Amino acid sequence: MADLVVDNLRFLDRGPYRLRIRGGECLGLSGDSGVGKSLLLRAVVDLDPNEGRVLLGEIDRAAVPAPRWRQLVGLLPAESFWWQDLVDEHFHDFSALSDQELERLGFDRTVGSWRVSRLSTGEKQRLAILRLLENRPQALLLDEPTASLDADNIHRVEDLFTGYCRQRQAPLLWVSHDPDQLCRVADRLAVMGDQGILHDLETDHDR
Repeated sequence: MADLVVDNLRFLDRGPYRLRIRGGECLGLSGDSGVGKSLLLRAVVDLDPNEGRVLLGEIDRAAVPAPRWRQLVGLLPAESFWWQDLVDEHFHDFSALSDQELERLGFDRTVGSWRVSRLSTGEKQRLAILRLLENRPQALLLDEPTASLDADNIHRVEDLFTGYCRQRQAPLLWVSHDPDQLCRVADRLAVMGDQGILHDLETDHDR
């Protein structure tokens, strides 16, 4: 079990941020649009300039190459990116995905040969989730992971991520504007307020 620890993290004119997410725990983060929730996630995975220390267990972010860190700490952005024509070209080894992994998000093996241009926004998001989990990350940062999904697929994704968190004892930071969702998935709650100030809250949700 490895905790995700953010210590004295600063970026742009924001911070310092300090937080700890225990292995197997989900921290739900809410706040108004534009307060910096997505920027915080990007800073943790070192996509934008920042200062401070981030640890995953005994692994110091500063001690590993950035691509390796982003495999260990997987970020699902609010909008996924696609740069090749076919779905399977965006995976390291699409053939290694099990039928069960595909079925859990409503696909079968033929989806690998689909053209990206035919995908709906929701299909892109569910495939981006599969792409993220292909790396078997040890911690997860989710930025509005179900915003583009219908009710059935929202529950599929919630079950998938909470199950992954429990089974792999992975720390999980889940950003959402939906308070009901955060009550379903989170063990603890935090709110990002004006000027990006982070307030820790408590939740009585107990998985």
